[in-house]
Amino acid sequence: MSDDIFITEETIHGDDDGPLAGTTVAVKDNISTEGVRTTCGSKMLAEYVPPYDATVVSRLKEAGATIVGKANMDEFGMGSTTETSHFGSTENPAAPGHVPGGSSGGSAAAVAAGEADVALGSDTGGSIRCPAAFCGVVGIKPTYGLVSRYGLVAYGNSLEQIGPFGETVEDAAALLDVISGHDERDATTHEVPIEDDASYADAATGDVDGLSIGVPTELLEGADEGVVETFWGAIADLEDRGAESHEVSLPSVEHAVEAYYVIAMSEASSNLARFDGVRYGHSSDAEGNWNERFAQTRKEGFGDEVKRRILLGTYALSAGYHDKYYKKAQDARAWVKQDFDEALSEADVLASPTMPVPPFELGESLDDPLQMYLADANTVPVNLADLPAISVPAGETDGLPVGLQLVGPAFGEERLIRAASALA
Repeated sequence: MSDDIFITEETIHGDDDGPLAGTTVAVKDNISTEGVRTTCGSKMLAEYVPPYDATVVSRLKEAGATIVGKANMDEFGMGSTTETSHFGSTENPAAPGHVPGGSSGGSAAAVAAGEADVALGSDTGGSIRCPAAFCGVVGIKPTYGLVSRYGLVAYGNSLEQIGPFGETVEDAAALLDVISGHDERDATTHEVPIEDDASYADAATGDVDGLSIGVPTELLEGADEGVVETFWGAIADLEDRGAESHEVSLPSVEHAVEAYYVIAMSEASSNLARFDGVRYGHSSDAEGNWNERFAQTRKEGFGDEVKRRILLGTYALSAGYHDKYYKKAQDARAWVKQDFDEALSEADVLASPTMPVPPFELGESLDDPLQMYLADANTVPVNLADLPAISVPAGETDGLPVGLQLVGPAFGEERLIRAASALA
């Protein structure tokens, strides 16, 4: 196995039979596995071993899957390249010398390299779709509430969802069948009946005859020329199979990145307050009073990107700035939701390039965090709107993978899977 794909290589056997019997799964290292360390890619949790399984892990075991390791990730899910991991960066198997995307880069790389049949990641602002696009595999970001977050180490609770990777849409959909559904341990989950007792995997028919595809013009502006060309090539393939496309508008997405980062960083500031060196995780040996030890523990345990986001989030929530930043960001979120509702009233699905750029070279974006944040422009609006989306391989530009993103209405996964399966 490749050392840079997994943080912990450990085989966890599931039941003897089930829909995933004989299937190997890589699990992102922010998803709790009983008795197997779960680090979140951070020094803070480098030796943390959870006493319980996440709901999705319990469901994998019941379905007969074999977990082969805990996949590398950006520290606490904060990054788009898997380079902020305390355990080192992951190389992109589909584009050597380039990043695999993030934050679920290890999960996507595991599937692309054949180290696992399918994988689980988590998506707060594109962290499944970005690496799926960069590694040339399929990644699904489910509707908020479709998959339990119990046992997922929280970064941005109101935004994040666990979701599947696969080589094909059908593979990813079969994994979604296993992990989705109501969980009494997570009050945000829903039981979503699928028509006629069918499954998500059954929806992967590739039938797009009569499908109406809306293309938001704003999500093509500023994108790399080769990416745009490859995107239109994939749309043409769908049209050859009976779909039709037309332009739609999402004017609010101009402010989506700003709104997303204010909300995500604010939630991160709150969620990561629990890492104090007292209850679990890294604890500093510093002398002095409790406050000094607490500060030193966090200084030693968190990497630069995590510290940056905690500081910005704490600032946005502080007295005097809450209304100026956090409240405005929530207003912008409502506007984004409204725009998506309008656009989806004019089309069955929306389509855009998953990422506006091809995979970065390793090390390229580390000196410019803003470049990394802006690269999320096409993915973060979907999380703000609580909608499902899928990234499928669209082709290549200059030998580098390009992904096509399809977005659907809430709990419209079947429609997305049907449309995306025409391409992968």
